[in-house]
Amino acid sequence: MKIKTAFLSLGSNLDNPKQQILDALERLKSHPSLYEVVASKLYYSRPLGPQDQPDFINVCVRLQTSLSASLLLDVLQWLECKAQRKRVRHWGERSLDADLIYYQNNGQERTWQCARLILPHSQYTQRDFVLLPLREVLDDSWKIDIDALCAKLDNHFITNEH
Repeated sequence: MKIKTAFLSLGSNLDNPKQQILDALERLKSHPSLYEVVASKLYYSRPLGPQDQPDFINVCVRLQTSLSASLLLDVLQWLECKAQRKRVRHWGERSLDADLIYYQNNGQERTWQCARLILPHSQYTQRDFVLLPLREVLDDSWKIDIDALCAKLDNHFITNEH
């Protein structure tokens, strides 16, 4: 069984967002094909889309998995389903948004593009609510200069929990 490293981003701004994130983290930790689940602190950020919605709570996760990227995406969509996610409008409010940001196999970045999945995530380098918590969970396998990316941010970031 080959073990891969994956980096995820979770966000919520509806239906008790903090609890939505904590529940999603517990589901990840209890999944039989996910190992060494490490989460960042919780971060608060303004919405990227329409501003007439609540602020978001975001977290990034590093984990080990035996799953392919496609099967891991299925797990993330299952998490969204468990949170009763409704897609009301583009970049709108949601109980849980779970994205696969980066996926590595044997220490090599996995690139992928199909209708369901683009790897690495196409916009993660422009999102401080991804990059700032992501910086907390990085390990030696990370090949990108995250500090340089963070220096270019537009700053939707509000604060993080200690």
